[in-house]
Amino acid sequence: MELNPFAWEFHEDPQPVYRWLREHAPLYENRSLGFFALSRYADVREASADWATYTSSEGTTVERIDARMFDVAPMMIFMDPPRHDRLRRLVSRAFTPRRIADLEPFVRATAVRFLDALAARGGGDFVQDFAMPLPMEVIFTLLGVPDADRRRLREWMDRALERDRDSAAVPARALEAMTNLRAYWFELIPRLRAAPNDGLVCGLLDAEVETDGGTTRLTDNEIAGFLALLGAAGNETVTKLLGSAAVLFARHPGEWQRVLADPAIIPDAVEEVLRYASPSQYQGRVTTRDVAWYGRTVPKGARILLLTGSANRDEREFPDPDRFDVLRRPETHLAFGYGVHFCLGASLARLESRVALEEFAKRFPRYAVDEAGCVRVHMSNVQGWERVPFRAA
Repeated sequence: MELNPFAWEFHEDPQPVYRWLREHAPLYENRSLGFFALSRYADVREASADWATYTSSEGTTVERIDARMFDVAPMMIFMDPPRHDRLRRLVSRAFTPRRIADLEPFVRATAVRFLDALAARGGGDFVQDFAMPLPMEVIFTLLGVPDADRRRLREWMDRALERDRDSAAVPARALEAMTNLRAYWFELIPRLRAAPNDGLVCGLLDAEVETDGGTTRLTDNEIAGFLALLGAAGNETVTKLLGSAAVLFARHPGEWQRVLADPAIIPDAVEEVLRYASPSQYQGRVTTRDVAWYGRTVPKGARILLLTGSANRDEREFPDPDRFDVLRRPETHLAFGYGVHFCLGASLARLESRVALEEFAKRFPRYAVDEAGCVRVHMSNVQGWERVPFRAA
């Protein structure tokens, strides 16, 4: 069986491939696309923790990146310690528990605004009308992106991740979107300097980073890297998580009834959606030395995929893993990564998702999804839905 992350049939349901890999090829090699893959939970977790052996400096997808291009806008996700740690410590100040908790009224008001419009119409497109604009409004407000720019910026972000059927090549439209995004972030920085606001980025403009010789301020390149990373990650994860939740609860009405009966379990339900339908399906790494797995050698410099989507359904870690159970409490899932690259915005994503489901349940205790009208996204390492039409039932 072949693991091809670019096959559209694979996007519809990758789990049969993952099950086969875990049983028959826990170290898998795809010679035509030039990568290895680890699929078992323990292996993915171990490799994720070992940043010195499995570096992210050449990108996190099958497609390698030229690290030099990110000298223009360096992103933490493509760095290893110690540089990664210095930058992460700085930006982590914006994601303290108190700051995240303080965001809840804003997140709830934003969710209510979108959901009230849907309730008035008796339904709509769960993704386009709710799951996409909610995190967009939240993260772009934090970053100081003007309202007029937000929709265009989100469209570029989605297009940058799009891939053609069965092709590992980055399409021209994706490259164009990446160029537009990079240019936009650099244009935004002087605008924020000229008219400061209370957004996250304005707090970084004068921040200082620890170095071996003392401290230094962030360069515009580094600030642009933060903008690019937080903008993309802050949008994609929650959009895909919520879209999957809407479909899963429609398919498992008994689990939705559990949520309706006891909204206090919604945080547990969010974790189960993350495990069951992980928005990020894998993390790409490159080996910095020869490593041995299952009697085989993965040579230094090889591309290796850590299959999060498979690890989170590994029966060795999660009993009856293909059963969607909102009471499971899968505390060890890897949907937000593991180790130094654990998702910086995980607490914000959990807050947004919890609030979104709480408010959705109030307005749509009974709803139906038009499965025939649902459309999958076709991206390199992101799984989820582009369209989920639904109506009150």
